[in-house]
Amino acid sequence: MTRRFLMTALLTLVFSGPAGAAEKFITLVGTTSTDNSGLYEKILPLFTAKSGIRVRVVSVGTGRAINIARNGDADVLLVHHRPSEDKFVAGGYGVKRHDVMYNDFIIVGPKNDPANIQGLKSVSDGLAQIAATKSAFVSRGDDSGTHKKELSIWRMAGIDAAKSSGQWYREAGAGMGATLNTAAAMPAYTLADRGTWLKFENRGDLRLLAENDPLLFNPYGVILIDPKRHPHVKAKMGQAFIDWITGQEGQTAIAAYRIKGRQAFFPNAKR
Repeated sequence: MTRRFLMTALLTLVFSGPAGAAEKFITLVGTTSTDNSGLYEKILPLFTAKSGIRVRVVSVGTGRAINIARNGDADVLLVHHRPSEDKFVAGGYGVKRHDVMYNDFIIVGPKNDPANIQGLKSVSDGLAQIAATKSAFVSRGDDSGTHKKELSIWRMAGIDAAKSSGQWYREAGAGMGATLNTAAAMPAYTLADRGTWLKFENRGDLRLLAENDPLLFNPYGVILIDPKRHPHVKAKMGQAFIDWITGQEGQTAIAAYRIKGRQAFFPNAKR
């Protein structure tokens, strides 16, 4: 056996794995809520079993996820801020946006509810009362889809919460789980996605206080990074994932996912 043969065999093992075939995978960059909720760990193995393609997840806030995708450092983007998603596609960074699923946002806060928001029909009225009473509120402050939604509601309430940054308004600069931990420790109000809240165990004195306002609707979209802009994008495998998650099997898997017996996401792909 020659030295050259041994070197070739070693390189084949290193780069192809024990089966002698390179691992097929795509990189999915997406919002922390889908990861923190436990959805990915339930549904992604189903896609891999079907396709043989593994999905490597980069979980960050929506704003950062879009920047990563814009730089071509992923194959597929899955986030939840429709205006940013449409801008991403219009700018030539993504091929097409597809509806995937939705859930909603909620306001959680201390059980003694110092701003007296429980039962209010309007979430903007709730935030206005939090500001008026200078009750502690923790913002994600990370340019995520959740943060963008929160800021839009403050604007609707006619309040510039950032002017009170470091006072009653605190910016965590963190994901949803870490922000909930901060709110629980203070305790304070915060805006959360329902999926992460259902999964969250460290609630302390926090309670769900405001929900069901149409403003809190939270849709998710999936986009293939455009291979015309970034030729290295694994377009065929990325599209296979999009076809699966928006198809019958993926949509059924999303609908079947439960947290403590409650449905966390509702599929809404249009086929």
